[in-house]
Amino acid sequence: MLDIRLIRENPDLIKQRLANRGGDHASMVDELVSIDTARRTAETERQKLQGDRNRISKEIGIAKKNGQDTSTIETEVRSINERIEQIGLDADSADMRQKDLLLSIPNLPHEACPVGHSAEENPEVRTWGSKPEYDFQPKDHTILGTSLGMLDFEAGVKITGSAFVVYRGPGARLERALINFLLDLHSTQHGYTEVNTPHLVRPECLVGTGQLPKFGDQVYHSPEDDLYLIPTAEVPVTNLHREEILRLEQLPICYAAYTPCFRREAGSAGLGTRGLIRMHQFDKVELVKITTPESSMDELEKLTANAEKVLQTLGLHYRVIELCTGDIGFGSAKTYDIEVWAPGQGTYLEVSSCSSFGDYQARRMNLRYKAEDGKNRFCHTLNGSGTALARLFVALVETYQQADGSIVIPEALRAYFGSEKIG
Repeated sequence: MLDIRLIRENPDLIKQRLANRGGDHASMVDELVSIDTARRTAETERQKLQGDRNRISKEIGIAKKNGQDTSTIETEVRSINERIEQIGLDADSADMRQKDLLLSIPNLPHEACPVGHSAEENPEVRTWGSKPEYDFQPKDHTILGTSLGMLDFEAGVKITGSAFVVYRGPGARLERALINFLLDLHSTQHGYTEVNTPHLVRPECLVGTGQLPKFGDQVYHSPEDDLYLIPTAEVPVTNLHREEILRLEQLPICYAAYTPCFRREAGSAGLGTRGLIRMHQFDKVELVKITTPESSMDELEKLTANAEKVLQTLGLHYRVIELCTGDIGFGSAKTYDIEVWAPGQGTYLEVSSCSSFGDYQARRMNLRYKAEDGKNRFCHTLNGSGTALARLFVALVETYQQADGSIVIPEALRAYFGSEKIG
């Protein structure tokens, strides 16, 4: 969440920077300022009343010792107590409303974030490799996967519903090979500590990373236990240090985690949702960093390079896009999207979104570190897919397909998969 002091001191600047995102946030900022002003005024009144009450209470004690009638001033004290109690009730209500507003306002885009209104204005930062060329018409991964006994969409629908799939035989083996390859790459070469976390989390974890309350309709919830299936490993992994004060020498903390991810909103049927492109359940290896404000932008560049290394090692053509202010995520301050080329789709697919959140998530989860000056300061958090498996699976299968319908396994993956070809 944003710092209420920052909003209080310069509300016009906050409204201006939020306006770059699009949408109307000005009214919420105005309401926050109004609530904050009223609360501070009421607190001043409460302190004065408490002082008056203490003074009058002493006067009552003296008057009683002298045998004087104190009924009038006792009535005054009761009136003061009632007003103090009412101020407390009003303050509790204002605190709740202020918290709701702070949780509902998105993060401020970083000063270096390009200003734009939509995805069409996202600048391309760089590309790697080139689009593969074929002397045959490349097939869609659904055709390849079905014909080779790798993917069973009908079974997914049968046991659960649409936007679910069953990986079979070489498909299940390829998925497992990719997971192990990604975890080994990031933990042995990129310096991340591998963690294995629960797939169910408490609501405060989702509040901490920004999924709640904004995106409550997109997560699976078990009301009986008040637990949520995770939409990404970002949620449990970032919350590992919730409510902690870290030592400066611990930072940066770098974690890599494999989890399945569960999302209710899988997109409407049609172009861009066929096969594995948008699923309610998919696998992902997530990269999470916790660092200081001074190093967070450098760490974002490193994190993005780590995700890019996946595609480079597998020989997959991709491009890096920087999201403009109108397309950046709710909690993000700066984001790079990595999009891999999928020949069977004839388009790029996002396989990683690498973001710095500044102190936005850390404030929500009260995650701090002790700085050199001895003061407790909020950490900066970052995360990115390293990478999302379903779309990586799509790009790999479609890129390495052969004219006879078989699929060559990239050299870097062969030791994990156990052979050089499928089919």
